[in-house]
Amino acid sequence: MTRFGILEALLRPDGLVVTTWRKLRRDPLGLLGLAIVLGIGFVTVFAPWLTSYDPNEVDVYARLLPPSADHLLGTDQLGRDTYTRLLYGGRVAMKVSIVAISIAMAIGIALGMLAGYGPRWLDRLLITGFDTIRSFPTIMFAMAIVALVGPSLNTVIGIIIIASIPVYARVVRTQTMALRERDFIVAERAMGASTRRILFRHVMPNIAAPLFILASMDVPVVVGMEAGLSFLGLGVSPPTASWGSILNDGYSYIRNSPWPIIAGGIPLILVTLGFTFFGESLRDILDPKLRREG
Repeated sequence: MTRFGILEALLRPDGLVVTTWRKLRRDPLGLLGLAIVLGIGFVTVFAPWLTSYDPNEVDVYARLLPPSADHLLGTDQLGRDTYTRLLYGGRVAMKVSIVAISIAMAIGIALGMLAGYGPRWLDRLLITGFDTIRSFPTIMFAMAIVALVGPSLNTVIGIIIIASIPVYARVVRTQTMALRERDFIVAERAMGASTRRILFRHVMPNIAAPLFILASMDVPVVVGMEAGLSFLGLGVSPPTASWGSILNDGYSYIRNSPWPIIAGGIPLILVTLGFTFFGESLRDILDPKLRREG
């Protein structure tokens, strides 16, 4: 296998990426989801250029103001600009989701292929580990970890990675076990191909589609998990802006002003809708079973 073999297979004219884009253009909901995803990515990346306020700048004389020309989404109980804090909270949410999903997927792919292609004893050992991790309720697991190491952004990322690895590993294991007895894999083994070549040259490209679908559908789950932990005080530490902490502040002062909690809920709704529409469209395009039924 060449160093760029997988990338070439994905980007060639009849590859996964180009073929998916051609079909996605014919799906209005998929395009809407992609537009929302790209919009969220744009505002989070360019947040410093889209506002003139500091997200942690306190102005007690401007506390709990309604939306206006100066403060598009009002201010919170400390006079901080809610619109600015939403932008920077989006950066935290996207950082958590991208880093956590990428690391969890990478580890899940490695462990899943080992479980699906390796000896039976290794498969049983890994499955036992996956089931053990998934047996703990996520919130209880998060509370235990935070009690040990303290709340922080890195703690949130670590919790999500540990909780997500078994999900990706199980999907990869199932796909690998289905592929290992296919004729082209058997032929490769008969010709003396190494396990590494078989896994990375033939198995990896064939499991890319379900992983893309799973990752896109996992983003709102991860964002919601980070927001939930921050809402409970188990996530990022103040004064760092987070959608969950904005919701927590808004809930505490909802009788004084409803705007912070309304503004804090809007991005969570948009992330859920955008990635759900996009993920559903990817599933319809890439899932072989749905393709055969159509």
